[in-house]
Amino acid sequence: MCQQKQKDMSIFSAIFGGSKTKNKVSALLVKGALIIDVRTPEEYRSGHIKESVNIPLNLIPKKINELKRKNKAVVTCCRSGARSGMAAQQLRSAGIEVENGGSWTSVRSMM
Repeated sequence: MCQQKQKDMSIFSAIFGGSKTKNKVSALLVKGALIIDVRTPEEYRSGHIKESVNIPLNLIPKKINELKRKNKAVVTCCRSGARSGMAAQQLRSAGIEVENGGSWTSVRSMM
């Protein structure tokens, strides 16, 4: 049972970030990573990081080649960190250096 709890917490930390993840995100931001906000355009218009690009989660697969050509690390964000975690997984699987930044407000506070 204890091992299952540790596994569950690891998954939670991977999706929503822990201090280790925040350090990685901060380091990528300092290096000029591309910030991708995966919320809907309506959500993005309601508030976002000035330097971010809005690519809704459902469009990420169609943008992978374009993002690879930019040859930059990526930080993903959304409202809570769940969608950005899914986007990060897709980008990582495609060979892009990426970290899930969690909520856009969290990423903004790291800048």
